[in-house]
Amino acid sequence: MLFLLALAFSACMSQKDYLAEYDFNYAGNFKKYKTFGFVNNPFPDTTSHHLAIERTITNRLGSQGFKLQADKPDILINYKLFLDEVKYRGYEQPNFDYWVQRRSADFELTEEEEKKNREKDENYNQVKFTENNGMLVIFVIDNKRGNTIWQGYTAASFDLFSPEVNTELTKATYRVMDQFKLLTRN
Repeated sequence: MLFLLALAFSACMSQKDYLAEYDFNYAGNFKKYKTFGFVNNPFPDTTSHHLAIERTITNRLGSQGFKLQADKPDILINYKLFLDEVKYRGYEQPNFDYWVQRRSADFELTEEEEKKNREKDENYNQVKFTENNGMLVIFVIDNKRGNTIWQGYTAASFDLFSPEVNTELTKATYRVMDQFKLLTRN
């Protein structure tokens, strides 16, 4: 019995727990987005790794009401997998869900109007991430304006030669996309 408990405990300890963070642009018009697509990469990945990431993002956004649309989607998704140590800057901000709920979506703001209308907790306090052996970053881009409106990331080291790499990429991608808690009605 003690052996079974030790085995179960070691199995739990060996699973990676991806801690995800995110930050967002206060000028994002989050309640108006309904469709998404992926940024066309001029240098396509010839491995299956990108398929695991894109399939996970598509499933997650689909469950939130977004429709995949190839032609002129509301938001574009891009991602980057860093395999070495990377210095990355994020921001400490209000909770995304809370912020989206209190923000009105009935009008579009210019950057100047958005800065003027910010509440006192709506600022960009930099946080630097330097101690990592790799990172997965997912960018959500407003296709109309052309700027990044949300980015989620998790520090992680991926062994691209491991037979479990696609499973690990799927877990990490879900963990990041769990932070993009935006529902839409199509």
